[in-house]
Amino acid sequence: MSLAHEAVADLLKFIDGSPSPWHAVLTIEDILADYDFEYILEIEAWKLKPGGRYYVIRDDSSIIAFVAGKNRLVKQGYKIIGAHTDSPSLRIKPHALHESGGLLRMGVEVYGGPILATFTDRDLSFAGRVTHLCDNGEIATEYIHFKQPLLRLPNLAIHMNRHVNEKGLLLHKQNELPLLFAVSSENQLPDKVFSDLLASKCHTPVEQILSWEFNVYDTQKGAFWGANQEFYSNSQLDNLASCHAGLQALLNEEVLASGNTVVCAFFDHEEVGSESAKGAEGSFLPDILERIATAQKLSNDDYKRALAQSFMFSVDMAHAYQPNFSSAYEPEQRVYVNKGPVIKLNANQRYSSTSVSVAMFINWCQQADVAYQHYSHCTDIPCGSTIGPMVSAKLGIRTVDVGCAMWAMHSIRESAGVQDHIDMIKVMQCFFKDN
Repeated sequence: MSLAHEAVADLLKFIDGSPSPWHAVLTIEDILADYDFEYILEIEAWKLKPGGRYYVIRDDSSIIAFVAGKNRLVKQGYKIIGAHTDSPSLRIKPHALHESGGLLRMGVEVYGGPILATFTDRDLSFAGRVTHLCDNGEIATEYIHFKQPLLRLPNLAIHMNRHVNEKGLLLHKQNELPLLFAVSSENQLPDKVFSDLLASKCHTPVEQILSWEFNVYDTQKGAFWGANQEFYSNSQLDNLASCHAGLQALLNEEVLASGNTVVCAFFDHEEVGSESAKGAEGSFLPDILERIATAQKLSNDDYKRALAQSFMFSVDMAHAYQPNFSSAYEPEQRVYVNKGPVIKLNANQRYSSTSVSVAMFINWCQQADVAYQHYSHCTDIPCGSTIGPMVSAKLGIRTVDVGCAMWAMHSIRESAGVQDHIDMIKVMQCFFKDN
């Protein structure tokens, strides 16, 4: 197995163990522990050691890991990689189960912008967190991951939807998205069926379960594909692939020993606008950067000087050219799978890239001996955005928007290129090590 395939095999394992944003942070936390990173709380006073390795979690699904560098922060600034832990999906509604036509159905709400048709005829389940009351009166959180298929959204037979191949599958969000769970019986109370299921899973009495949040996910594991196994597929490539790449760059031994203050900031809620206490639009990253500066006894003026010296990679997946749908792409701006990291540009500031930040990224690509591509969205199709513009605007940090090319973004089953993933890691490592 090549180094690139080894890196992607590790990525697929990472995604398979992270069926929700809460589990993604748990997975990252387990990896950081193997590299002697120390968990610190926002409610505590910080005493950071030069070269110390730390991480902070906010509300279970956003995490910032950093090395408190020995080099002068005022001179070197922060080196930041930003990505997000959430993906477009379905979330289970508060009164989860209801009876309809002799079946128990799971009510769901659309989270972000998934391609809903791709959720049909898949082996689905759910994962997330349960908040409950302990015997001592304290409130605690349990993380739940149902690994077996529990839910399904069966398609309507073509005999009843004769135009599906001409007009596409359109699903009414309220009436046609509820997921099938079980055959109902006269003695079943839907709410009790669901609460009993949770109580059994987390070994907590039903009456002590106070609330929960659950993400619907596809139980099919990730896989390599293609004539030479040069592609891979899984759910949540957008954007757990970027989180994994950033984490692998951070944990490189040369990076850890570089003396730089390096930061990986992985946020929840990007797919719904980032405006939350733990989203990129919130205070999480500014708070942590300021506290790093305070722990190093920098004045407010020196902290602002450090921000002015800083740089951030805003890393989110990019749209690879798919020739079956050529009209959806800008003809002169196509990017391809396995042709290198993608630099994303938009004149209307949907991406944060500028000519200077792009030039700096290209320089790191050249140092890493990695190819790169430029992407601009088709002019008559609205362009998506990333965490880059909002974080750059909030902190005044020079930023570039980049990502690996992929197919079927926001499908429940996405695909990307094996070589691109390790190439992105190499560029990130070069950026983190650069003095």
